Amino acid sequence: MRWFRVGQWLIAFILLVSPVGLTQPTHDEFNKLLQDIESLKAGQKAIRNDLQEIKKLLASRGSERSPIRDIDTTLNVSETFFKGDKQAPLTLVEFTDYQCPFCGRHVRETLPKLEKDYIETGKLKYVTRDFPLEAMHPLARKGAEAFWCAHEQGKGEAMHSRLFTHQQQLQSEALERHAQALGLDLPVFQTCLASGKYTAKINASLQAGQTAGVTGTPAFFLGYTQANGTEIKAVKFLSGALPFATFKDHIDKLLDVKQ
Repeated sequence: MRWFRVGQWLIAFILLVSPVGLTQPTHDEFNKLLQDIESLKAGQKAIRNDLQEIKKLLASRGSERSPIRDIDTTLNVSETFFKGDKQAPLTLVEFTDYQCPFCGRHVRETLPKLEKDYIETGKLKYVTRDFPLEAMHPLARKGAEAFWCAHEQGKGEAMHSRLFTHQQQLQSEALERHAQALGLDLPVFQTCLASGKYTAKINASLQAGQTAGVTGTPAFFLGYTQANGTEIKAVKFLSGALPFATFKDHIDKLLDVKQ
């Protein structure tokens, strides 16, 4: 870290006292360099936080309950974001955190396979619910708000994917850049993000997860679609960034029972 700071000062010095014959950087170029340095610092901090989270997870692994267990609970999934057929025979509910590295791994490695084999074929409804762990991930809630503000403009799914692709860029300025990249109406997005209009919705999602027994992310509830797609009778709880084969095994078994 000490050498990183020395490097910052050296770069600044070179730019401010440029040698004869070299073009003096513009004010915008200098500000861009400072922003890049701040992004690097934020990235380093995010990596340290992720490592601490992994250490805590490994330390507590021995005392945790099984990551997969039978349950019998009913979850309300009305007014939630979902992919697939609303009345698909099975529903999988994910409680997620946009700053959680394990959630990111699930989105990148497992979700595309679930989409291809089960969601797009009408066998599975996939529900995403917010569960920002703010004690460990202070930017996760703002990421959730950014998702809902993008959803207002019909770009919720695109924002969901982009946030998990850029998990170290969840600061307010970065969220605005994501909105621009997706072609959103930026002033509308900024007003939405600053208003806190989705605070109650995110809090309700957190409460629902806590009531159902969620303590970490990602957490999944798998079961039978009920009541015209507004409820799920969950019979399996799966915790963590589990491999696709694990989801496939449990989904196929429930589909066999359903038939």
